[in-house]
Amino acid sequence: MSLELLAIIMFAVFLVIILSGYPVAFSFAGTAVVFFLLGVILGDLEFRQLNVLFSQWFANSVSNFTFLAIPFFVFMGAVFEKSGLAERLLTTIGFLMGPLEGGLAVAVVIVGTLLAAATGVVAATVIVMGLLSLPVMMKYGYDPKLASGVIIGSGTLAQLIPPSLVLIILAQFIPISVGELFAGALIPGVMLAAIFAIYSVAIAYAKPGIAPAIPKSERDMPARELALQAVKVVLPPLFLIFAVLGSIFAGIATASEAGAVGAVGAVLLSVLYRTFAWKTMLEAARATANITGLVLQILFASTFFAMVFNLLDGQDLITNWLTSIPGDKWGFIIAANIIVFLLGINLEFLEISFIVMPLFVPAAIALGLTGPLMVWFAVMMAINLNIAFISPPVGFSLFYLQSVAPPEVTTADIHRGALPFMALQGFGLIIVMLVPETVTWLVDKFYGDDTVSALIQLIGL
Repeated sequence: MSLELLAIIMFAVFLVIILSGYPVAFSFAGTAVVFFLLGVILGDLEFRQLNVLFSQWFANSVSNFTFLAIPFFVFMGAVFEKSGLAERLLTTIGFLMGPLEGGLAVAVVIVGTLLAAATGVVAATVIVMGLLSLPVMMKYGYDPKLASGVIIGSGTLAQLIPPSLVLIILAQFIPISVGELFAGALIPGVMLAAIFAIYSVAIAYAKPGIAPAIPKSERDMPARELALQAVKVVLPPLFLIFAVLGSIFAGIATASEAGAVGAVGAVLLSVLYRTFAWKTMLEAARATANITGLVLQILFASTFFAMVFNLLDGQDLITNWLTSIPGDKWGFIIAANIIVFLLGINLEFLEISFIVMPLFVPAAIALGLTGPLMVWFAVMMAINLNIAFISPPVGFSLFYLQSVAPPEVTTADIHRGALPFMALQGFGLIIVMLVPETVTWLVDKFYGDDTVSALIQLIGL
């Protein structure tokens, strides 16, 4: 049996196992063990080749300081979630937008976007927004489909808006820094949030009664008091978020250093708002440990899988396939988006990142997608994961919201409400695909890449 055929069988077996619902880390490791032993039995591999694995583990995890950013940013988001800061934001911005038809939906988009920038984790953002805002929107007569869609759409932006956990993971597979990915994803993330807000207002006025304004009788807070409340509640979290991201973009701090500052800043905000509690900190620490442990577990197992797959010449085979797709670079980009979308319907972003990015990146480099264009490609992958994450019937964000939805919001409402926001994200993906400057402009501004030269190369796509 040829090495390449063994590699094809190995990858096919792995996909069958993982799509059956078996834990991804065990799927990676179990498949690697079986096919390594099979390779030894057939005489194609030797046990001494395993010696390389331990140095790869050390280089990819223990000595990789970028991974330190993961627990810091996750802890920062967990503190925001559990200390009541999100509830204060929603209440204040809801009153500010109250007089506007669809204003409460716009408030949800704004707060969801801020939480996305604070947490970087979709599950936390969607669940918190579902608990806080869905009952309120139902109280004021919102259509349950629109209410669900707004929460799912804005909450899932945590996969795209920095400091997204997705972007930190993607940075491990591409020759681009985390800061460059953060800079590249910022404008597309804010653009999608603006599209969601515009749609909410437009649909509210196009279909009267679907998203009514908050009654004036319930907006009795004096303007001066409301303005003061907005300054006290909105500005400190905004300052923390911009300080963390700005320090990365300006080169003042690495992603890990900025994440540490953000984690401390979130704790200080909870003290400032008098919501600090040791129980809350313990819960945030436990959530951080769970997510960080999951990432490292998958990293160890996927490194073993990738090593065996490469020894069987699987990486070269996949690269040759991807680079020979009709249409050159555009053919590869379209195929990559389709693959990621289909996988995203059944798998989490962590699993997809560890499965496909090691396969895509060598092909992308071979096709000339380097520098700012590699950032552009990675951001498209992140947007695609967003779309897949809210795709009925098995998008993960749908299940997160179902777990906290009130009885009057049905599963059908949640699934139907997600469809317009899938279309809106698809529209955003097309804009990013056709206008790479939406990604490369900030990368050029903060990192000095030769964007003009890269865009000239893009014309040849």
